[in-house]
Amino acid sequence: MVYLIAFLAACLFSLVWLWYRHSRRTELFLHRLTQELLSKGEQRQPLMLTDIPESFSALVQAIQHVLLHTPLHTTKDKLTGLPNRVGFKRAITHSMPLTSGTLVLIDLYRFRYVNDLFGFAFGDTLLQLFADRLRLMPKKPRQMARMNGDEFLLYFDTCLDDKGLLEIKQLLQQPFSIQDTPVSVRLQIGYVQLAEHHADVSQMLRRADLALKRARSDKDMIAAYQQDDDISQRRELFIINSLPKALAHNQLYLVYQPKESLHHGGCDQVEALIRWEHPELGLISPGEFIPLAEYAGMIDLVSAWALEQVLMQQVRWRAEGIHIRVAVNLSVEDMQEGNLPSMVEAALARYHLPGEVLALEITESTLMSNLARATDNIVKLRDMGVKVAIDDFGTGHSSLAYLKDLPADEVKIDRAFLDGIMEQERARNIMTTSIQLAKRLGFEVTVEGVESDALRKMLAAMGADNIQGQYFARPMRALELEMDLRRLGIARRA
Repeated sequence: MVYLIAFLAACLFSLVWLWYRHSRRTELFLHRLTQELLSKGEQRQPLMLTDIPESFSALVQAIQHVLLHTPLHTTKDKLTGLPNRVGFKRAITHSMPLTSGTLVLIDLYRFRYVNDLFGFAFGDTLLQLFADRLRLMPKKPRQMARMNGDEFLLYFDTCLDDKGLLEIKQLLQQPFSIQDTPVSVRLQIGYVQLAEHHADVSQMLRRADLALKRARSDKDMIAAYQQDDDISQRRELFIINSLPKALAHNQLYLVYQPKESLHHGGCDQVEALIRWEHPELGLISPGEFIPLAEYAGMIDLVSAWALEQVLMQQVRWRAEGIHIRVAVNLSVEDMQEGNLPSMVEAALARYHLPGEVLALEITESTLMSNLARATDNIVKLRDMGVKVAIDDFGTGHSSLAYLKDLPADEVKIDRAFLDGIMEQERARNIMTTSIQLAKRLGFEVTVEGVESDALRKMLAAMGADNIQGQYFARPMRALELEMDLRRLGIARRA
């Protein structure tokens, strides 16, 4: 019995010893694995481990595969050396919740023009110098990052007021010298006061974006996040998401505003204007949804829909003897499409209509974004018989250098030029000069926003060819226009 007990005790001791050795070996291996991951995991280098316990072999293979095949997510911006968006979020998360201080988002206004004018290497140098200037600020932010392209984010742990932000803006806007070339920058700044509007990191960054959007329309280009900005953004997202369905379900419709000829009276052209009657939001202004459609990359859907609607209406009108040209507005994206002329030509052919049924209106800023492409498209459109007008003339990038060679038919002088024209001689001189300049360059001239007989007579004396506005006719549905042909001076043809 004593021998049996001694044997069992020896067996138990051996098992305990084996268990201890296995546990110790496991502990040592896990320690080595941890050290390897800490030293090589950040740069995605392969693990260099030997004497791997068999029970851990599959685990090590899986970790090795992840390290070698998962993309490296760096937290640094390679160009400026600042943290990037990931790095900023990772750093700021450790300080959460942030219930004080100011989050500041800075945008280099129209930075893309630097790349266009001087090249990308020049633009990269400007971004590097701007990042260096941020590092040398007297009032240093607790965290900073380059978020993307030309946007930089700063977190100050103390609250900044408008005066403090303006001082920072003026400091950062000092001109740079690159390759002996002086470069001026203008900044747009959106900021969030975290004492009032703190939230999770993603929400705070979104609020900084909303504040920057507000800054783009502020005279000082500085704006704070406000509580209603979230409501405004939700409305914008709702509008964008509703647009494709609205087009498919005929929530959008066209109205037509006639133009009056000051030479022979009557009307031979109308402008098609888009309206949207939303089932939940009611009437949405094109001034609201058109820019959103452009931003979301859906303006081509809207333009294609409008062109189809106009051509279908022209088929109906011409069948009833109503021959009138209809103008359609084009966006920047439409005009820069290389296939715009062929698209218009195909649409006309599909409805068996001549080019004379259409006019296309293009804003000055649209032309200047790519003048060569726009000019080429205009030439091709006019060759089809389509009339081309420059809309909002004088409010964009007017330049005699491009006007003298632009192959357009008409310019439309914006209603802004009518402000004070009845009382101020200067305003009248500007209008007279604009009309005479356009006419001497060979353009037909239309003045928009005319709302009185006195204005009509004055513009006729100045030499304008046409007027458009509430005085002659408000925008109307196709059926309303058909019922008002006699007053508008539109004769039916047999």
